Amino acid sequence: MGNMAKVRNIQNFELGDMIVIDYPAWIRGIIKNNLCLVYHAKNDELQILYMTSEKNEDHSHSIKISNEDLIEGNLSKDYFVMTDRVLLINKKSIDKKIGRISIQKIDEILRQMAHNIVEKHYNLVHKNKYNFIPGETYIRYAGRVYDAEEMKTLVDSCLDFWLTAGRFSKQFEEEFARFLGVKHCILTNSGSSANLLAISALTSPKLGERRLKPGDEVITTACAFPTTVNPIIQNNLIPVFLDIDIGTYNIQAEKIEAALSEKTKAIFLAHTLGNPFDLDKVMSIAQKYHLWVIEDNCDALGSKYKGRYTGSFGHIATFSFYPAHHITMGEGGALVTNDIQLKKLIASFRDWGRDCWCEPGRDNTCGKRFSWQLGTLPYGYDHKYVYSHLGYNLKISDMQAAVGVAQLKKLPFFIETRKRNWRLLYNGLSKYQKYFILPKPTTNSEPSWFGFLLTIKEGAPFSREDIVTYLEDNKIATRMLFSGNIIHHPGFQEVKYRIYDDLKNTDYIMNNTFWIGIYPRLSEEILKYMIEVFSKFFLFLQIKNT
Repeated sequence: MGNMAKVRNIQNFELGDMIVIDYPAWIRGIIKNNLCLVYHAKNDELQILYMTSEKNEDHSHSIKISNEDLIEGNLSKDYFVMTDRVLLINKKSIDKKIGRISIQKIDEILRQMAHNIVEKHYNLVHKNKYNFIPGETYIRYAGRVYDAEEMKTLVDSCLDFWLTAGRFSKQFEEEFARFLGVKHCILTNSGSSANLLAISALTSPKLGERRLKPGDEVITTACAFPTTVNPIIQNNLIPVFLDIDIGTYNIQAEKIEAALSEKTKAIFLAHTLGNPFDLDKVMSIAQKYHLWVIEDNCDALGSKYKGRYTGSFGHIATFSFYPAHHITMGEGGALVTNDIQLKKLIASFRDWGRDCWCEPGRDNTCGKRFSWQLGTLPYGYDHKYVYSHLGYNLKISDMQAAVGVAQLKKLPFFIETRKRNWRLLYNGLSKYQKYFILPKPTTNSEPSWFGFLLTIKEGAPFSREDIVTYLEDNKIATRMLFSGNIIHHPGFQEVKYRIYDDLKNTDYIMNNTFWIGIYPRLSEEILKYMIEVFSKFFLFLQIKNT
């Protein structure tokens, strides 16, 4: 080790100084060397972090220090700073200062110390919050599933204090696109915003004859979440509603071709509760008639059709990262596409409608920032302030994306757990097929289910209200299939739309369908309790009717 002047004044030490100390006799047998890092100096005492030349097996509690990390002094070999314990010494124990580490390395050490505290906080406060007590614990239909890793990455992003999209956003976009097998991912602030951006991007004049114009028609379903339909209306387009099949709860794809008109320009459909719609049929019709296809994949992350992830078929696909969904950022959403032009258009509408495609905090990516002539603006007008579309500000924060980065690592486990939970409920409730239409996966599909759908058959001796009330009274959350039939809602009474054929099944679902949760927080014990509650309901029903 290098040898710098001996220092005895405690006030001369700062965070990041490396010093040699003479440990008290009682600790010499435990600690094998006397090199340490100053953490905090106060009065006659120093708080220090122990350094060792022996690599710690637990990498989460040690940071490597090499000569390239020093701004003063020299080390004879690499050392490891132990970040999981702070020791307190008296100034009399100080022998000498031998060097100082860089700000970058101090930042790394402090971040890891913050991670250690976060992990302790998670284990104490969060980890055991979900102890299940049958009949007392409310069983939610969905919810966030997380551990200390999400909290650590969130703290990391806070320490960066890069409040808009940054390194975590870029990392998520790259990893998410790679997972799905698509070229481009664009993050936004919600799944609803993703749907708005998808439709809005297709109205761009840059698409020429293929752009969506006011009065054009979009094929969809009325049994939908509102923000699948709203963007169609908000862009002065006409939704064309087709009926759905009970069981799969997806569009009756065999009717799409007959429902087309000269004004039809796009098909915008959700994979209902994770169950893929008939992608072969939809994509074939779209190709034949040169229609845009948008997949609302908000409820179907991880679902597959013929071995390929949903969201990778259409021209654009949308995703939601709300806490109820497959992974969460709290709020947040994304769009994916394989078309570089669509990627740029989506980003433009998301970022105020600007023509510039520079990342936040960067300038002149195009190399001719002051050499453009667009619209009737003067030549050389700053490209960062040229607007090609009537856009929005629908960007995401890096703190949200940081949570998503950690969640993405858990996604395969989440998908498999949802599938397992769905199977357990299906097997447990299949004996009641006399009363229920059970959910049915689309042919050639492998759903990553969002929930477990049940439709009460005609002639059943109970109503949806009867069983939903019983389940809720027994602490089991239930939900309707979103809007049921959206045209019956108050906000849609003056909306212009077209119905092809009829919406008979959609109306039946509005009156007789509900669903319960299967999200990964639900253990086998909880699912067995849910099945038992159904059994008690039917026992109660039998006694009541005798």
